[in-house]
Amino acid sequence: MTNRNFRAILTGSFSSPCADNPTVAMMEAAYAHDGIDARYINCDVSADNLKEAVRGAVAMEWVGFNCSLPHKVAVMEHLNEIAQSAKIIGAVNCVSIRDGRLIGDNTDGKGFLASLKQATDPAGQKVLLLGAGGAARAIAVELGLAGAKSIMIANRKLEKAEAIADLLRKNTDCAAEAVGWEADLHVPEGVDIVINATSIGFGEKEALPPIALQSLTEKMIIADVIPNPPMTRLLREAKSRGCTTLDGLGMLVNQGIIGAELWFERKLSADIMKRTLEDIFGVTD
Repeated sequence: MTNRNFRAILTGSFSSPCADNPTVAMMEAAYAHDGIDARYINCDVSADNLKEAVRGAVAMEWVGFNCSLPHKVAVMEHLNEIAQSAKIIGAVNCVSIRDGRLIGDNTDGKGFLASLKQATDPAGQKVLLLGAGGAARAIAVELGLAGAKSIMIANRKLEKAEAIADLLRKNTDCAAEAVGWEADLHVPEGVDIVINATSIGFGEKEALPPIALQSLTEKMIIADVIPNPPMTRLLREAKSRGCTTLDGLGMLVNQGIIGAELWFERKLSADIMKRTLEDIFGVTD
């Protein structure tokens, strides 16, 4: 691109219609703080228009974009290259555009892993993963590639959990097991990390995934992928029992940081990004 010095660089998000996107405010604040001449804009793109939207991003010389549901799988057929972990996960949420080539990656699991590593290295540890959706799949793959000893995936539909377990067994050295989740789940003894990768608690301060709270111990790390509210009931209950807790803001911030590094080869301010999200979600000290 020869004209970057004369106009703002564009990055953005291809989302489904009416999708809320606090990422826009977070990224724009970070760009402004770090003096990056760029804009991050949200574009509501229907499934029927995805191909044209991708072609448009190239034509307008964007440096990249994020994809939300329902585009994370469908976008892959429009890309020139896909990162290894994204291939295993089977979904892309971050695309870089370099010399007209589209390169896909998945920052869902990478963002969580970066947040988790601020508290512990998952290598050699035992994990209980609640849920078997797209976020759970991405997190499981990144944890497996990072050397987790074992991952137990709990889900109401056992076949979905088994699909993730099978994926881990085929692509990583991590032991993996699927279990049904029908009532209050007891966290097995010896588990080091518990991760809520379901939507239970999103926008509902008192909602709680059905687990046996008495099975949480102070040696465990309890993480929640939900950013709103950041301090979910699960995390509040875990904290009252002496557990180390990780909220969903860290994952969201690190996703933004990783995406910006792919686009600009620069690391944005995590503090500014987190502070922006805290203002949006009304977090007080």
